[in-house]
Amino acid sequence: MIISKHMKRNVVSIHATASVREAAAIFVKKHIGLLPVVDDDDKPIGIVSLKDLLSLELPDFVSFIADVDFVHDFGAVETTRPPARVLDKSVKSLVKPAITVEEEDGLLRAYALMLQHDLHDIVVISKNGRLSGIASRVDIGTAILSAWEEVD
Repeated sequence: MIISKHMKRNVVSIHATASVREAAAIFVKKHIGLLPVVDDDDKPIGIVSLKDLLSLELPDFVSFIADVDFVHDFGAVETTRPPARVLDKSVKSLVKPAITVEEEDGLLRAYALMLQHDLHDIVVISKNGRLSGIASRVDIGTAILSAWEEVD
């Protein structure tokens, strides 16, 4: 089973010159968790995740607290937002390397990479390196499990 048969093809991406604010707007509008960042040739140069953007909202002290189970809300901090200077920065300031698989790669290879890198989604590229799709753990897992129906 190859990844191209089980990925999402209508992938939303953002150009490397876009701002953090523009990336946030795409996450909201498209209701997605991962945004590939691409160059002029539609080749992924990295990714920005919902987690990356939400980390801009968390107060700095959260990284110093070992356990936040006792905190039910952060009070006045709940209504703060990242400053305009952060939102207007290039999305490249948040980009992480994209872990990718090619369209013809197997599902288990893709899933193994996702486990190794703690990913919920993986970017799929064509042989020439262009963005081709995104596959989630659910896409891959359900494809693998569907083959179990054939087991006697």
